[in-house]
Amino acid sequence: MKAQIVLFIAGIASTASAVTAVKPYSQWMADSFIARGVAKEKSYTFPTLYRGFEMVYNATRNTKYSTFVQTQVDAVLTDNATSPLIGWNFGRSHLDDIKIGSSILDLYARTKQAKYKTAADFLRQRLNLHPRTASGGFWHKIPEYPNQMWLDGLFMQSDFYARYTSFFDSSNVTAWNDIVHQFELIEEHTRDPESGLLFHGYDESKVAVWADPVTGACPHIWDRAVGWYAMALLDVLDYLPKSNPGYAKLKGYFTTLAAAIIESQDSATGGWWLVMDEPYPGQAGNYIESSGVSMFTYSMLKGIRKGFLPKSTYEAPARRAYQLMLDKFVTNSGVNNTLNWEGTVEVGSLGGNGTYEYYIAQKIAQNDFKGAGPFIYASIELEKLDA
Repeated sequence: MKAQIVLFIAGIASTASAVTAVKPYSQWMADSFIARGVAKEKSYTFPTLYRGFEMVYNATRNTKYSTFVQTQVDAVLTDNATSPLIGWNFGRSHLDDIKIGSSILDLYARTKQAKYKTAADFLRQRLNLHPRTASGGFWHKIPEYPNQMWLDGLFMQSDFYARYTSFFDSSNVTAWNDIVHQFELIEEHTRDPESGLLFHGYDESKVAVWADPVTGACPHIWDRAVGWYAMALLDVLDYLPKSNPGYAKLKGYFTTLAAAIIESQDSATGGWWLVMDEPYPGQAGNYIESSGVSMFTYSMLKGIRKGFLPKSTYEAPARRAYQLMLDKFVTNSGVNNTLNWEGTVEVGSLGGNGTYEYYIAQKIAQNDFKGAGPFIYASIELEKLDA
């Protein structure tokens, strides 16, 4: 399996054409997905992609992109206020299921249609009912992962939670503090003091086979989990009142993480390894993984734009990583001049033993939304920087 992965990644480098932009890459990648067609589902991967289309719409005001998102989201809504999302499973509580709320709030902000407010209210109530650890952290999934918080979960719920609070309940200090508290718990239990990066998640009950007996943390730093977390920090900072003490705290979390991200950037390629903790970068089976590269690149570029990161320090590493994406992960499909996105690992989970061997054995997918979406985000940020 390790050899197959190495050959696959090498193959990307050899087959990727020197794609010459005929239009901004943000639009070109979004147009490519529209041309291929996207299933109409509410799984978290779909709003991860739709967010890129929203960004392209905001940059261009071309209604092709906003109409596409609206059509996609409308297809998963119902007229039933007690269950406004098709196929909602009331027998589980998954933070992944909250992510569609970000796209719903985008549509509400643009249209003010009542059905989007109804769906957003429903998801906000689901957060009220979501199980928590004894310390107040949202369980990642119930019934699968009791007492566990994963970095992934911050991306799945915090943007929606913060935006909903900003739109409809902005004076609710308790809600704002609760949003911040989720990050505080992750920082307390998963920040690696040596690298400044964060382990994938932790088990507050410390009963998981992989849990550290002191912190409860899992043993490895997975690139996409760190990417989810970096983006979640930036998402919340867009809405959290600056007067809230948590604002400075979350900004500090982000700037500390950004420093660790450029410190861990691979010197040979300008990318980041799938498993980031030592001694695994460069080891057999490990590889430069594209969703982490896209998320880190986007986070650095947005951090520069927001004034959180000095351009003099972060622009060059971000541009180098972006060029790597063009050279290695963005390819011409050969069909109607559409682009493919390569090199994204399908999944990473703490449902098993959390070993290095587990992470490197997961399949790599083409046109995976979890990598292509953040590539669009990064492209928008670079296009803004160069405007």
